[in-house]
Amino acid sequence: MKRMDAENLVDETPAYDIDDDFEPWAANADATLPHDRYIDRELSWLSFNQRVLELAEDQTLPVLERTNFLAIFASNLDEFFMVRVAGLKRRIITGIAVPTNVGKAPLDVLADVAERAHALQLRHATAFRELVYPELARAGITLVEFASLDAAERAQLRDVFSKQIFPVLMPLAVDPAHPFPYISGLSLNLAVRVRHPKTLKEQFARLKVPTNVLPRFVRVGAGSARSVRYVLLEDLIANHLGDLFPGMEVLDHHLFRVTRNEDVEIDEDETENLLQALEKELLRRRFGPPVRLEVQDGIDQVTLDLLVRELDITEQEIYRLPGPLDLRGLFDLGRLDRPELKYAPYVPTTPVAFQTSEPNQPADIFAALRRQDVLVHHPYESFATSVQAFLEQAARDPDVLAIKQTLYRTSGDSPVVEALIAAAEAGKQVLALVEIKARFDEQNNIEWARKLERAGVHVVYGLVGLKTHCKLALVIRQEKGQLRHYSHIGTGNYNPKTSRIYEDLGLFTADDQVGKDLTRLFNELSGYAIERKFKRLLVAPLHLRKGLLKAILAEQSNAEAGKPSGIRIKANSLVDEAIIDALYHASRAGVPIDIWVRGICAIRPGQEDYSQNIRVRSTLGRYLEHSRIFRFVGDGEPLVYIGSADMMHRNLDRRIEALVRLTRPEHIADIDEMFDLAMSDTTASWALESDGTWLRRSIAEDGAPLADMQDRLMQIIQSRPRLAVRR
Repeated sequence: MKRMDAENLVDETPAYDIDDDFEPWAANADATLPHDRYIDRELSWLSFNQRVLELAEDQTLPVLERTNFLAIFASNLDEFFMVRVAGLKRRIITGIAVPTNVGKAPLDVLADVAERAHALQLRHATAFRELVYPELARAGITLVEFASLDAAERAQLRDVFSKQIFPVLMPLAVDPAHPFPYISGLSLNLAVRVRHPKTLKEQFARLKVPTNVLPRFVRVGAGSARSVRYVLLEDLIANHLGDLFPGMEVLDHHLFRVTRNEDVEIDEDETENLLQALEKELLRRRFGPPVRLEVQDGIDQVTLDLLVRELDITEQEIYRLPGPLDLRGLFDLGRLDRPELKYAPYVPTTPVAFQTSEPNQPADIFAALRRQDVLVHHPYESFATSVQAFLEQAARDPDVLAIKQTLYRTSGDSPVVEALIAAAEAGKQVLALVEIKARFDEQNNIEWARKLERAGVHVVYGLVGLKTHCKLALVIRQEKGQLRHYSHIGTGNYNPKTSRIYEDLGLFTADDQVGKDLTRLFNELSGYAIERKFKRLLVAPLHLRKGLLKAILAEQSNAEAGKPSGIRIKANSLVDEAIIDALYHASRAGVPIDIWVRGICAIRPGQEDYSQNIRVRSTLGRYLEHSRIFRFVGDGEPLVYIGSADMMHRNLDRRIEALVRLTRPEHIADIDEMFDLAMSDTTASWALESDGTWLRRSIAEDGAPLADMQDRLMQIIQSRPRLAVRR
C-alpha cells in the first residue's frame, strides 16, 4: 500500500479523499438553530486521521498492519497539507477571507490546524519509536545505525553504496554561482554544511535522498526469513558524504522535507483542449509554494535559518520531529512476507447469483440478471467474478452492441480498460467517460484515455466545470430482435486493485427503467442534453440534493404525524450545511437518525435542543469503508439508495453523481443488517461526542474485545449458500 478516500494513495493504498471545496459558508440563516451547530471540517478531518493513528497504536492488531497504519497516517497528512492547508493559505494570501463552515476566518482556522497537526505529528513519531518499532524488533525486523555495524557489515554496505547508490546522487552546492536549488515537494533531503580545509570557508549543499528510485530500507547482510536488519537509506548516504564532497570537511548534516501546494487549477471555460491544459498544469504542480517544513530534531540554527529564509517558511510551518522523517516509507516494511504479522488472509467469494455448479465455469451474467437484481459487496464478494466478469463477458458477446462506462480512478494493467479495448476492437460501440481531473490520478487517467482512443473507443471528458464521479456501466444487448439494457451502478471505482481493500456496494440490474435512465445520463455526459429527472436515479448537481432533502422532510413529517420514521446515512464525509440542518430539524421532530461516517463529520450530535436523536459512529479497519448508503423508513415503504455521492458541496453541486434506488426486500434487509452491526454497542467503533471528540469503544465492560464489524461481515458472507439461487 502507498496512499488510507480520502477518496489518494497510489497502487493498492486506500485513498482518503481530501475535499477540494473552498466555497464560503453556505448554510441558510436559521434562527431556530444555534450558530455553533457545526464542527469545524478541518479539525474533523484531523480527528479522522487520529483514528487511523489509534489503529497503529492498538497493540491487539498485527504489527505489520500497525506499520501500514503509520504509513497511511503520514500519506493522509501529506495530502491534507498539499490541498486543504494550501487552500487556506491561498485564501489568506489572496484576501478571500470568507468564513469557514464554522464562521471562523481562514487565518484562525489555520492556527487551529497547525496546533493540532503539530501534536499529531509528534504523537505519530512517538507511536513508531515507542510502540510499533519495539514490536517489530521483537519479531526480528530491526533498524540499525550504520555506526553500530561491524567492519564486515560496513564493507558490505559500502559496496552497495558505491555500486547502487552513489551514481544516482546529485549534490547541489549553494554559493554565488549556484543559487539555492528547488526543493521538490515531499522529497527527503540532507542539508549538508562543509568547510574548505584551506580557506576555512563554510558552505551549504543540498542532497536529495532518492527514495523515489531506491529502496528506503537497505538490507544488512543475508539474514533469514525471521530475522532481517536494515539501515535507512539516508543514514547510509550520510555516512558516505566524504565520497560526495572529496577534499572538503563535512561539518554537519540534517534531514529535512518540504510539503508544497500541489492542487491543480484549470479554467475549463478558457481551455479548448482540456487534456493538453491539464498536462501543462501537472508540470506546474511541482512548483507550488511551500506549506510545511519538516526537520529532524537537533538541526543547527544556521541551517534552519537558511531553509526558512530560502523557502519563505513561517515558524508555524516548521515541524521539528524525531527521526526518521517521512514514515510513508513504512509501506515497504508492510510488504514483507511475514503472514503471521498481518491480518489473516481472506478470499472474496463469488456472489451467490453468479455462482455455477460447474467448477471453473464462468457464470452467464446476463442470464443471472434476467432473473433478478444482484447487489454485490466488495471486498467480501469478488470484483473479478462480478464487475470484471460482467465487462469481459460483454466485450466478447456477439449479441452485445454497445458498452458505456465512467472511469474515475483505475489501475495499471486494468482488466476493465482491456475489456473496453477488446470490445472496441471487436467492432462494438464503446464509450468511456474518463475523468482526467481525478486528483493525483490525472497523469494515469491521461495515459489510459489516450490508450483507449488509439483502440477506437469513444473517449469523452465529461461536462465543463463538473467532475464526473459517478460509477456507471451500461451494456446494450440484442435479444430476440429487441434491445435490452444491463446496468451496474456502484459506490466505488472500477479498480481491481483497490476493490480488494475498499468496502463498496454495486447494483447489477436488467431493469429496463434503470437502463433508460443510464442511457439518458450517458447522452447528457457525452452530448448536449439537459439533465432531467430520472425514475430510479438521483443525479447531481440538479436533483440529488433536492431528492435527499425531500426524503428527510418526509421522515420529519411522518414523525410529527406519529407515523414510523427513521434515517440512516453512511458516507465518507458529511459536511453540507443544508443536509445537516435538515437532519437537525428531523431530529427535533423525533426522527431517529443514525450516521455512519468514515472521515469528516460536521454534524454535532447529542444536543438536547436539536440533535438528541442523532447518533454518529465511525468504523476503520483492514478495509477502507467507502460505500454510500441513504436509508429512509418511508412509513412502511422504505426508500434506500446507494451511490457515489458524499454529503459535501463538491459532490452535490460540482460533480456528476448518481444514486440508484434498491427495490428488492432482501437487498434492503442486507443494508439494515449492516447498519445494525455498525451502530450496535457490541461492535467496536468510534462514537462522536457532542463536543466534537471521538470516543473509541473497543472493549466491553467485562474486558472482552467488542466485535469487529468487518470480521463479522466476512463470516456472514462466507456462510451464504455456495450455489446460485434460481428464482
